[in-house]
Amino acid sequence: MTKRVTWQREAVRGALSSSDGFVSAQSLYSALRESGSPIGLATVYRALSDLAGEGEADSLQQEGESLYRACTPGSHHHHLICRNCGLTVEIEADAVEAWAASVAADHGFTQPSHVVDVFGLCANCQSLS
Repeated sequence: MTKRVTWQREAVRGALSSSDGFVSAQSLYSALRESGSPIGLATVYRALSDLAGEGEADSLQQEGESLYRACTPGSHHHHLICRNCGLTVEIEADAVEAWAASVAADHGFTQPSHVVDVFGLCANCQSLS
């Protein structure tokens, strides 16, 4: 079921689309408020949760906090994420797809789904260390 389109939801979608990489609800809320939006923090959290649930945003947990990033609905992909700066790269993972299908089949499961996020340090952050 698709949620009703509201100005608040569109504001969150727009702010998320203009963000680079993954951002927290708090960061998005601050950016919206700085741009003059009267949106509330609870509304930002709710809109992000809805967008993630509908496949319009990726969500991941990092240090106990949910982070979000705009994505193309319906596209299955994986991420390589810098632990330091948050740089995020969508990666192909054909070997993971084959492994998931194989493990599922070995145990009598069909229609497997999974989430794969690989964390490391990007080249730029490595040079700073």
